[in-house]
Amino acid sequence: MNDLMTLDAYGRLTEPATLTIQRLLPGPIERIWAYLTESELRRRWLAAGEMELRLGATTELVWRNEQLNDPPTRRPEGFGEEHRMQVEITELDPPRRLGISWGSTGGVTFLLEKQGSEVLLTVIHRRVEDRATLLNVSAGWHAHLDMLAADAGGGVKPRHWDHWLRLRAEYDRRLPG
Repeated sequence: MNDLMTLDAYGRLTEPATLTIQRLLPGPIERIWAYLTESELRRRWLAAGEMELRLGATTELVWRNEQLNDPPTRRPEGFGEEHRMQVEITELDPPRRLGISWGSTGGVTFLLEKQGSEVLLTVIHRRVEDRATLLNVSAGWHAHLDMLAADAGGGVKPRHWDHWLRLRAEYDRRLPG
């Protein structure tokens, strides 16, 4: 892991098709766990959807990214008003580890680690084989984690879709072709 003094907000490829991205967030760990698992908190930074915390449980996540800001931001071409995805809990060790399936990729694991009064959140998104999908996923996680950091820390949320577009261009420069 990165030294916390030099924690880079950008995700990196830790394997050819695995994105790892981290954020240092205000604790306690149970509070950040709630942001991952409780629909009302999760919808403020990622997607809504009631989650039963047991291995094998399924959840429908519902994204409404335009609603992450007030006033709402305008979505880029090719994105709908809403996106839905069925996920399954594949790993569960509250409040330290949550793994879920993720579409056609190898799934996502959220790791939480206490760092004094803060929490290091590591997101690992595996087997993102296609470059266009990797760019979207990288910019998406980065933008959504920035929303989480702002919400959890009482800061100002970036304008989601504008931020996502800038990040996608930056990841296009940063990640190998």
